[in-house]
Amino acid sequence: MMQEVKIAGSRVGVLIGKAGATKKELETKTHTTITVDSKEGLVKVEASDENTIPLLRTVEIINAINRGFSPERAFEMIEDDDLLLDVIDLSVMTEGPRQLDRLRGRIIGKDGRAREQIEDMTDVEISVFGKTVALIGYPEQMKTARAAIDMLIEGVPHENVFAFLDKKKKESKQDMISYYY
Repeated sequence: MMQEVKIAGSRVGVLIGKAGATKKELETKTHTTITVDSKEGLVKVEASDENTIPLLRTVEIINAINRGFSPERAFEMIEDDDLLLDVIDLSVMTEGPRQLDRLRGRIIGKDGRAREQIEDMTDVEISVFGKTVALIGYPEQMKTARAAIDMLIEGVPHENVFAFLDKKKKESKQDMISYYY
């Protein structure tokens, strides 16, 4: 089994790592073979057996690194099969670079505080990189983080988004309490 992924030139070095360490670690942990064409930004992932799960997971991790996550953050998806990657393409929602910058600014917030607060309240990791917003998290938390980001994209004031997140957090705590009692 083989799959190809195109990555940004600026992320090739991050994927390969110092003296090839990141690439080697990814290959070892996922039992795949990774070939990187750094000029084209083309990454070929091969899995020796018929089990496609390691291949697909490796491609997902490469996509996470390509979307701005550090290898350490992306590698969390190897240890935990329940973690998902979701990528939101902001370029389809904007009519120009100024509008794209404005959206990214709303999601990141002043000094990165909006992004940080969404991460803290949902336990989802967020990377705003280029024309995309990428998320790594569990399905239920991911749904909440995605809703919060969608609200920011639609222009909902930050305080309303944080109130929504606070309500969701309280609901999930309530669900956990009723689950155990």
